[in-house]
Amino acid sequence: MSAVILAVFEDYEAAELVRVTLVRDGFPTDRVELTASRDMGRAGLQPADSAHGKCVQYFSTLLAREDERHYPEMLAQRVGSGAATVTVHPRGALETARATEILQQAQPADVVEHELANHGWERASAKHGGYWIQHVWLEPSPDTDCIYCRLFPDRSHSH
Repeated sequence: MSAVILAVFEDYEAAELVRVTLVRDGFPTDRVELTASRDMGRAGLQPADSAHGKCVQYFSTLLAREDERHYPEMLAQRVGSGAATVTVHPRGALETARATEILQQAQPADVVEHELANHGWERASAKHGGYWIQHVWLEPSPDTDCIYCRLFPDRSHSH
């Protein structure tokens, strides 16, 4: 399993606000998950007969190390009691730091971290807005406006 940061919030509204903040900051929606009794998210897709069982299965897939075995049941109970969780799957040190900062600013009741040293190479969040390709490839250039000339400067082609 890859890196996971899971924050527990006492109410759905606080968790929803954090999810929106993370997505606005640049995290893709498929790497930010909310789990609550009124919005089960991916936990709702688990093959169990009850909401509690679905949560236990879901959290067990995220937190599967021996030293994490107590978390799935505890988290499922918290969700059943009205709490909500926000799970972030960060890629790289920058995303991990940014997700941690956003989650801590929201003052969660608890935070569980899993494999945070296990970073992939991709990034989705940035400290500034804008599109990378817009700034690199699409701005006017005194040399050429051809994207192929910019991508492959050592190769000739016809225009």
